Amino acid sequence: MGSEVGTPHGIVTAVFLLAENRLLREALIRLLSKKDDIRVVGGGPYSPQILQQIVATEPNVVVLDSVSTALSEDGVIRRLHEARPEVRVVMVGMEADEGVFLRLVKEGVLGYVLKDASAAEVSRAIRDVAAGEAVCPPSLSVALFRCIAHPQMSLPGVRAKKTLDFSPRQQQLARLIRDGLSNKEVAARLNLSEQTVKNHVHRMLRKVGAADRLTMAELCRSEGANLN
Repeated sequence: MGSEVGTPHGIVTAVFLLAENRLLREALIRLLSKKDDIRVVGGGPYSPQILQQIVATEPNVVVLDSVSTALSEDGVIRRLHEARPEVRVVMVGMEADEGVFLRLVKEGVLGYVLKDASAAEVSRAIRDVAAGEAVCPPSLSVALFRCIAHPQMSLPGVRAKKTLDFSPRQQQLARLIRDGLSNKEVAARLNLSEQTVKNHVHRMLRKVGAADRLTMAELCRSEGANLN
């Protein structure tokens, strides 16, 4: 049973805001509550329990604001689709990063809205995705064509390597990054300063040819056998 209902103006789309940023979440509630054809049915930061709330409120669209949540080991988007196959996912407040964009598309995201998008663009993305369309910035659509044309290529931001040539200390960091720990959490775990961890991560990014920490985390997971 879907949550779209008829109104004198057409269809109302039920939206759940799975947003870590409270300020953004409240701003989206104010924005979307002004739309006759969009209804916010719930919201909150990610937790294992919130998936039950999402299923109970029967949204048509789930809005996420956190790449780390979307790409976490918990497989949030996959679990959403397993629990409610018809739900569509929109990411808001995103960077124009090809690698992150393509990984999110692979996870099942249908909408990708940049951080400088207007209120009208966010609302339109929700409507379009609810209608079964995919939404992304024109600047990133070329990345999809490139991946289809050259499926053998690695995701942007990663140079494929057979092994991760890390020092023993870097292997320690890589295992924790692979498991989803932040720089601050890694620093606490290894009794290092956060700046020292940042310096290590910067050198590790350069070593593996990764454009960002998330890309390196994915590479670390794919090369997990070399980090044990």
